[in-house]
Amino acid sequence: MANWLDGKVVDNRRLNEYLTSLIIDVDIGAYEAGQFVRVGLPEADGVLARPYSLVNAPEEPYLEVYFNIVEEGPLSPRLFDLQAGDQVLVSDNPSGFLTVSEIPRCRHLWMVATGTGIGPFLAILKSEAVWQKFDRVILCYSVSYTSELAYQDLIGQIRAQRGEQFGYVPIVTRERHDAALGKRITALMQDGSLEAFAGVGINAADSHVMMCGSSNMITDVSAELNARDMKKHRRRDPGHYTTEKYH
Repeated sequence: MANWLDGKVVDNRRLNEYLTSLIIDVDIGAYEAGQFVRVGLPEADGVLARPYSLVNAPEEPYLEVYFNIVEEGPLSPRLFDLQAGDQVLVSDNPSGFLTVSEIPRCRHLWMVATGTGIGPFLAILKSEAVWQKFDRVILCYSVSYTSELAYQDLIGQIRAQRGEQFGYVPIVTRERHDAALGKRITALMQDGSLEAFAGVGINAADSHVMMCGSSNMITDVSAELNARDMKKHRRRDPGHYTTEKYH
């Protein structure tokens, strides 16, 4: 069972009226890029908390969690309104298997994210391990509207630093974006345009796919991968895709 650590908000960086990232000063000990912690606030009968993936690399000084406000939710509106200096509770047991160390060796690593599911992949991309293990790393980032494409400066820095080893596929599904693809991820896989855009195929021979985001996306993409003779990865039964569900 986790112990709760007292954290302090360093910054609240709003992307828009319903997306933000909290920067938190707290020492949670050792963990791997791609893992998550529980973040919460005290209540009369305990702690109200939920899991959030960490956007920061482990070597960075502060924790960062990126999330959307759920207006009817009991916690996210309160976290959304926190300001620098406010207190927040953070669990001391980082968890999760969406990490580079858990993935079998292969040539190409795909990271498929919807919405705030981009968080753990940014942490992984900022760490060195992923670049040492794979020939190509492709980030596929799908949102509904252009205003939801977060961390574009950071992604641009990674592109400049890693060159041809890094591929970026932005997807905007509900409005036109000249630099992005415009269909659901499974539709882009089925018509070949996703892999054509990236210049890399998705197959059982040399690919692994990490997914984080909506349950519908994960279910649909998993079915498409299964149809390509790819299977879910487990420690005792190595496979071709790994998932982390946000809801």
